[in-house]
Amino acid sequence: MPAISRVELYAAIRRDARAGLSGWALERKHGVGRRTVLKALSSAWPEARKKLPPRPSKIDPFKLVIDGILRADLDAPRKQRHTVKRIADRLRDEHGMSDVSYQVVRAYVAVRRPQVRIEAGRGPAEVFVPQTHRPGAEVEVDFGDVVVRLRGEQVTCVLFAFRMSFSGRAVHRIFASGGQEAFFEGHVHALRVLGGVPTGRVRYDNLKAAVAQVLGFTRARVETERWTAFRSHYGLEAFYCQPGIGGAHEKGGVEGQIGWFRRNHLVPVPEVDSLAELNVLVEGWDADDEARRIGTRPHTIGEHFAVEAPLLKPLPVEPFETGRWFTPRVDRYSQITVRTNRYSVPVALIGRPVRVLLHASELVVYDGRTEVARHERLLAKAGTRLDFDHYLEALVRKLGALPAATALDQARATGMFTAAHDAWWAAARKVHGDTAGTRALIEVLLLHRHMPHGHVVAGLRAALAAGALTADAVALEARKAADTAGHTPQVSASRGQPTAEITSLTERRLAHLPPDTRPLPSVAAYDQLLRRRRRC
Repeated sequence: MPAISRVELYAAIRRDARAGLSGWALERKHGVGRRTVLKALSSAWPEARKKLPPRPSKIDPFKLVIDGILRADLDAPRKQRHTVKRIADRLRDEHGMSDVSYQVVRAYVAVRRPQVRIEAGRGPAEVFVPQTHRPGAEVEVDFGDVVVRLRGEQVTCVLFAFRMSFSGRAVHRIFASGGQEAFFEGHVHALRVLGGVPTGRVRYDNLKAAVAQVLGFTRARVETERWTAFRSHYGLEAFYCQPGIGGAHEKGGVEGQIGWFRRNHLVPVPEVDSLAELNVLVEGWDADDEARRIGTRPHTIGEHFAVEAPLLKPLPVEPFETGRWFTPRVDRYSQITVRTNRYSVPVALIGRPVRVLLHASELVVYDGRTEVARHERLLAKAGTRLDFDHYLEALVRKLGALPAATALDQARATGMFTAAHDAWWAAARKVHGDTAGTRALIEVLLLHRHMPHGHVVAGLRAALAAGALTADAVALEARKAADTAGHTPQVSASRGQPTAEITSLTERRLAHLPPDTRPLPSVAAYDQLLRRRRRC
């Protein structure tokens, strides 16, 4: 028979005693002593086993030393406190500990560290109080660093996260920097995706994009003017968390969300050609995340968000300009300086002021109201981004500057100036000479303004294979490539005409004329008008 527990034994003894068995009979029937019978009759619950005194441990001689180290750590800088390994190393080096394992030291430190803190009057261990969030009301916002491979180079970007506290629905966006432009653009994108504005508080860190000054140890803040205007435009109620680690716990939902998003969607490190391409992937990941459950919740994120979506306030009708305007002057290198970085503009604007609208991931340059340049924003400081096309008019007059031009190096690095360009240029210089060959190359590069890049490259390859080393031949072959690909000519925004018409050639027009099948006219009727000269 299987062994019965002590509780079941006591129950059997009490049952038989109520049936009239004597104490001696109970002892014989259940095989126990008189003391056990008396204990069972006095209480249905057996007495708890007495704890044995703790056995001596090899760490006992070092406990006072460890306690002293833990007390000293209370006043040490947070990042320079003892780890368990460091404590074990000091015990071996300074106190002769030799036969105590690391696991024994770790177990003792885990128990004593919070006890020492309480004994020193530093308060109990930190307590996390569960929170209940109202649908459509509370939101948490934060930035986090992420690493991506952008055009083959590993760079650090910032991840903007906007998380609804009730449903856990989060909207993300990756930007080149974490400045005010990214802060605003992230909000606009998130509110547009969610379809409304939260009715309650939005929890923020003390980000420089929003907070100009933290006033003492209170929650009062001096906000930047543009952030105040932005909040007023969308009707956002800001709640600023405490600085430091304590403030991170006040918006733990978005802190954990950023870590979860990094681990699940950015591992391994994604490889993209632009941040726009990466953000398309991010939007797809956000949509897929609506089908997952958080923890032990019975419903998915999407099902919870369906409850709070109708409770959001409507978006304002008028948009808010998230970019920032600058008015730099174009220098003699045909460049402007914006936030320590330099960007090229067309050489025709040298010496003139231009208007620049700086966004989080790009900047747009205007001459009056006309857009003249658009660049992807540089990630590092003191960088330079040049568009090769901006210098073509100058290179026509300075052909010798082309081989060593910085803009040419950047065009090669980005793939705009391909191996086909280099091969055609080398062949043209060999046949026509350096000057004429380089001038022909610039004429070919001007074709990129009116024709797709791929068609011009195809025209270069075809012309090189045929030994046709003129810009007209490249244009003709590019038009053939466009027709083969079924390309429809694009309309120029400035002239309102099909851009492909600019590259029309005489041979092209003749090729499109219908065949002439009419007979040649006779001139026999005019022969009588001819008179034979008289001889003298």
